Amino acid sequence: MVETALYVDDLAGAVAFYREVLGLKPMVGDPARFQSFDVGRGQVFLLFKRGATLEAMPTDDGIIPPHDGHGPLNYAFAISRDEFAAWRDRLEAHGVAIVSDTGWSRGGRSLYFHDAAGNLGELVTPGIWPNY
Repeated sequence: MVETALYVDDLAGAVAFYREVLGLKPMVGDPARFQSFDVGRGQVFLLFKRGATLEAMPTDDGIIPPHDGHGPLNYAFAISRDEFAAWRDRLEAHGVAIVSDTGWSRGGRSLYFHDAAGNLGELVTPGIWPNY
C-alpha cells in the first residue's frame, strides 16, 4: 500500500492530532485541501478536507479525479511489540481515550482509539494477520 486517505471536516484539528499525538512527519500540504504525512518508507498517510476534492484537480500532466468520503473509518499503523506500552502511555498523556486493547490468537495486539475526526485509529503489533 502506498497511500491511505481519510476525509475530515476540521483539517487543521486533524493535522494537529496526527502531528502532535502520533508524531507523524508532515510532508506536502495545502491548508484548504489536504495534508500528507510520512508513515514509513514509500508509504503516505493523507488527510483531505471533506468536500474539498469533489472537483477534478489539474496537474502538470493530467488530472486528479474527484474523490471524497463520509463516516468514521478504521485504519491501522504498525508498531513493534516493544513499543506497545509506550504508545498506550503516549495516547493517554495526550488525553486520548483507549477504546479497546485487544489480543489476537496469533499473538498480536491492537490498541484502538478515536482520532480528532472520530475515525477509529489502531496501532497493531505483528501477529494480527497471517501475513503480519
